[in-house]
Amino acid sequence: MTGGEKMENVLCSIEGETAYIQFNRPKSMNALNTELMKEFYSCIKDISGNGDVKMVVLSGSGSVFSAGGDIKEMLSEADEEQFNSIMDLISDITLAFYSMPKLTIAAIHGAAAGLGLSIALAADYVMCETDSKVAMNFIGIGLIPDGGGHFMLERRLGPVKAKKVIWDGKVMSGTEAAEMGLADRAVASGAMQEEVAYLIEELSQKPLQAMIKTKKIMADLNRPQLIKTLELEKHGQLKMRETNDHQEGIKAFLEKRKPVFNK
Repeated sequence: MTGGEKMENVLCSIEGETAYIQFNRPKSMNALNTELMKEFYSCIKDISGNGDVKMVVLSGSGSVFSAGGDIKEMLSEADEEQFNSIMDLISDITLAFYSMPKLTIAAIHGAAAGLGLSIALAADYVMCETDSKVAMNFIGIGLIPDGGGHFMLERRLGPVKAKKVIWDGKVMSGTEAAEMGLADRAVASGAMQEEVAYLIEELSQKPLQAMIKTKKIMADLNRPQLIKTLELEKHGQLKMRETNDHQEGIKAFLEKRKPVFNK
């Protein structure tokens, strides 16, 4: 990428009119820690300014797309100032990825959960392998979706279904996600690479500049609502981190048991 910086947690490459971004913490199931998010944001900004790139594919290395926010890092962030800076970074990423003047594709394999799913849903095309595990599972640790999760779910499902998905926090298959409209396509397990290549070829035959202009108009129209959502999520998440339910959720997660809320 530009600037000569070396990235370890995110892989970025360009082939013709298509840029490929890959989360690259496979040993941690591509959990989104601060370093990965900083690299991801840098990569998005560089590609956004590249006029030759018309399409972007986001995926994860190893066995999953992303397990979501890094719980270990979250536990060490007792400092409110540090928490605020990380939430601001998440907001910057969400706005930048959602508004990219490119056609974006999220290619989900293995699993996409929590913040990882919020980011994937900001793409123009969301593709899941049929046996992928998809979950907006913040509720399991007494938190609310961030990364614009409320906004992304509402625009894809409507407010009633979006609330149910958030409140249930259940794990869905890629097939279920596509059937409810959370994903655009469910593809056979192991066939994601071929299906993405097929979609890119399909899009390449269309007037991409006109498609990108429509995207820009809609992104500009929706930007105020997304900014407000991110602001509300930041303040709401800070409040939720102070609750007994969150402490119980984290404790249960670490002890690998079912949480007992509302104690």
